Amino acid sequence: MSIPLLDYKPSSQNQRVEGYEVPNEDTPRIYRIEDYAFAGEVEELIWAAYRQVFSEHVILKFYRQINLESQLKNKAITVRDFIRGLAKSEAFQNLVFESNSNYRLVEIGLKRLLGRAPYNKDEEIAWSITIATQGWSGFVDALLDSEEYTSNFGENIVPYQRRRYKDRPFNLVTPRYGNYWRDKLEDARYKWGDIKNFLAMANSINIKTVTYTPVSTANIKIPDTTRPAVPQGIPVSINPSAGFPVR
Repeated sequence: MSIPLLDYKPSSQNQRVEGYEVPNEDTPRIYRIEDYAFAGEVEELIWAAYRQVFSEHVILKFYRQINLESQLKNKAITVRDFIRGLAKSEAFQNLVFESNSNYRLVEIGLKRLLGRAPYNKDEEIAWSITIATQGWSGFVDALLDSEEYTSNFGENIVPYQRRRYKDRPFNLVTPRYGNYWRDKLEDARYKWGDIKNFLAMANSINIKTVTYTPVSTANIKIPDTTRPAVPQGIPVSINPSAGFPVR
């Protein structure tokens, strides 16, 4: 029995407000299948889809889904189906799904599939329940079959970050995994002296006491540096070169 999606209030983010910005380098490029008549030209759209879903600047051979690419080139599937296949692929699950919590998966899914960040914590909780009850596959289907996806991307447009007004691209601020998974990887290749084990390292150091030899000043003769007194009534001249009074 699946739990229905909890209600949450959408906040007023950039993508929900009609904009009047002049197109510039931050304006997202829209990849639409109708703009690519030949199979060779579709390669550009395919790479855009990989960059959007995997958020990688270099696409490795391990990521590629040759069967899906062939079907898209032959118009056997839509761009939406291609995105669905990439998000459900084994490569994506190994890279992203297995190394993140449900809350972070919600953030990644919304950014890469719907082109926006979560509205608030309530939305993260609502979608995390969907992941917990229906799995990652059910979560992907819920996003791609939603009215929001259909109204913004339809069947033949690659998702993109909608109205990136001033924030950096998602792929620059949302790495593949979070800090806790990074720390777990760091523990696997732990090196002595890590800050987490600093106290244990400090306690293990053997401190040797330094023995100082006392020095006696009884036999040390201190020279007399006082100047002789000058009798009163005798004029005194200053010799600059000598540095002391001369009679």
